[in-house]
Amino acid sequence: MARPIRVAAAGDVHCDEVNRDAIERGFACIEGEVDAILLAGDLTTYGELEQAELLATIVRPLETPVVAVLGNHDWHCREVPQLVAVLEDAGVRMIDRRHVVLELDGTNLGVAGVKGFVGGFPDATLPDFGEPLLRDVYAETTAEVTALEAGLAAIAGCDHRIALLHYAPTTTTLEGEPRGIWAFLGSDRLAVPILDHHPDVVLHGHAHVGAFQGAVGDVPVYNVAVPSLARDFFVFELDGGAVRAVT
Repeated sequence: MARPIRVAAAGDVHCDEVNRDAIERGFACIEGEVDAILLAGDLTTYGELEQAELLATIVRPLETPVVAVLGNHDWHCREVPQLVAVLEDAGVRMIDRRHVVLELDGTNLGVAGVKGFVGGFPDATLPDFGEPLLRDVYAETTAEVTALEAGLAAIAGCDHRIALLHYAPTTTTLEGEPRGIWAFLGSDRLAVPILDHHPDVVLHGHAHVGAFQGAVGDVPVYNVAVPSLARDFFVFELDGGAVRAVT
């Protein structure tokens, strides 16, 4: 039987010189305490290359594997290829529309990652209809859903399985956010591959004042956007398909 593992997760760290000390302390405290560190997007404040370089400097010395997806803030300056290259050079596994399998001392962890995108939830959803620009938005979400489906299929045989996103796949973790912006915080279309493949847990960010815990069907979903609860990291224990929030 695979041994239990612990992962630390955070979304929306928004790395910048302003919060550099706090981010460094957060990583220093979690280093060596968990099997993997997962970052659920918005790694930077404005997607500036200098901000990615700062985060790279902070994580480069870590021995704990770091896995990440991008968030909407990371796209703002349109420097995504350069940003990703800097972080990968520092050892971060960037898995947007991809997956990774980590070998962890006698067990393995599969993580399927996408940024996700907008689109809304029942009673307020964007259809694949009308102006080309709106249909382009729908198509972008489709590409994210397709990639999540492929990633979850690829990690199906792993001992532990996590879906890592930035945008929310459910409204259950959006409670607390104004309902008028829910359509911009995620899409229930992202829930379809989660229901099909049933990972152990889903982790996402983006909803700064949303709820911590929710679900897609019977798959637990956690909103790990650290601004919401003024936390550095949330720690989860995965054991035999079950997940428990430790801190």
